[in-house]
Amino acid sequence: MKLYFVRHGKTQWNLEGRFQGAGGDSPLLEETIEEIETLGRYLSHIPFDAVYSSDLRRAKETGRIINKQNKNPKIIQYTPALREWRLGKLEGSKISTMTSIYPQQMKAFRHNLAKFNASMFEAESVYQTTQRVRELIASLRHKSFENVLFIGHGANLTASIQSLLGFAPANLRRLGGLDNLSLTVLETSDFEQYNCLLWNDKSYLTEVQEEVQQNL
Repeated sequence: MKLYFVRHGKTQWNLEGRFQGAGGDSPLLEETIEEIETLGRYLSHIPFDAVYSSDLRRAKETGRIINKQNKNPKIIQYTPALREWRLGKLEGSKISTMTSIYPQQMKAFRHNLAKFNASMFEAESVYQTTQRVRELIASLRHKSFENVLFIGHGANLTASIQSLLGFAPANLRRLGGLDNLSLTVLETSDFEQYNCLLWNDKSYLTEVQEEVQQNL
């Protein structure tokens, strides 16, 4: 089974450099809509057996646009399992401000989650945020699916995907975070071992544009 993971489009709070988390949910920027449509066209030929999305607005809208472009659109299944990391007191705060107040903790959140003290901010632990995604994916074990699409969020998906790949908390951010509208693809045959086929990729923007130009 191939698992396609997409981070939602860019939002106002992304632009402002704020933590959104599971509680904050600022709107998508108008300029990101075209990129979402481009990603939708890039994925349009893939016959997804199921589409799952976080039930937060920014992910729901991203998923709706992508799914609409598909040649065989599915009914999107919305789930809190794919919500962004619940970041408690950090939500809504400027990342730069929190970095100046809690430099070591913000460094840990960005580079070494084993040292991130979630309880300090009344946030979810690394285990809690990754486990809900792992449980969702494990629920597909006995499905005869070939391709599944997931629309989620940067911090949660980064940690969850690396966790599926077998990395310990200290290394969950080893490749950095996922960009808005990036595409990451994993493959598994037994839901025990996962291979990463694509990580944080946005090359589709160039590929689709070149295809359009060739057809003009």
